[in-house]
Amino acid sequence: MMAMLPPLRAVVTVLHLLALVTRPALSDPNDEACLSNLRRSLTDPGNRLRNWTAATFVASCNGFTSYLHGVTCNNGRVYKLALPGLTLGGSLSPYLANCTNLQSLDLSSNALTGPIPPQLSTLLNLAVLNLSANRLSGPIPPQLALCAYLNFIDLHANLLSGTIPEQLGRLARLSAFDVSYNRLEGPIPALFANRSDDLSLPRFNASSFVGNRGLYGYPLPPERGGRGLSVPAIVGIGLGSGLLSLVLSFTAVCVWLRATERTTMAPGEEGKVSHLDY
Repeated sequence: MMAMLPPLRAVVTVLHLLALVTRPALSDPNDEACLSNLRRSLTDPGNRLRNWTAATFVASCNGFTSYLHGVTCNNGRVYKLALPGLTLGGSLSPYLANCTNLQSLDLSSNALTGPIPPQLSTLLNLAVLNLSANRLSGPIPPQLALCAYLNFIDLHANLLSGTIPEQLGRLARLSAFDVSYNRLEGPIPALFANRSDDLSLPRFNASSFVGNRGLYGYPLPPERGGRGLSVPAIVGIGLGSGLLSLVLSFTAVCVWLRATERTTMAPGEEGKVSHLDY
């Protein structure tokens, strides 16, 4: 019996090692915080995120294998997050910034509301940002210019307001930019119309900016004259013009009547009037 103990101990050791190898690796704590908080900020009426559970967040990535719908992994870290067209509601969690290895974020064609979190600027590896066709509101965060690898920004068909941050035009790798059909205003920064003297770099044409009533400047038409006049000011101008026209018309009629009266006097009447004056 004693001679059988070493082999038994060896078997137990081997089984233990196999368990360690086959057990899913634990997620990076930052990725776990990123995904769990994002799930809490979203509504999922179509139950498309059914496997986005606390148990899965703990071990969402194992090498290049992902256990979450819409998540792509690279060396055990969240590399891409793509959840387009899933009728998701809710808002964008600022904890998305915890997915520090994220290179592509696509939450387009959903029903997301609220602002774009400026915390996304800490995603220094981010190259693709697609938040188009949602109901996002508020300004475009100028802090996104800190994502130096950004080459694709699509924010069209939202409710974004304010101006286009000039800082985004300094992104050296930016080759696709679309903010059409929002509520943006003000001039288009010159860096977006002609970003560089290098003719090999693309220029963003009018299709990137159309659908913003308050936006102007090349490649859109220039600012229209009279821009910014309020309704009371326009009404006041109209009333003032009408009153001036009435006064001028009345004066002209009086002058005409006086001239007609003088031309129709009988001969000698003018002398009688002059005689009475002395």
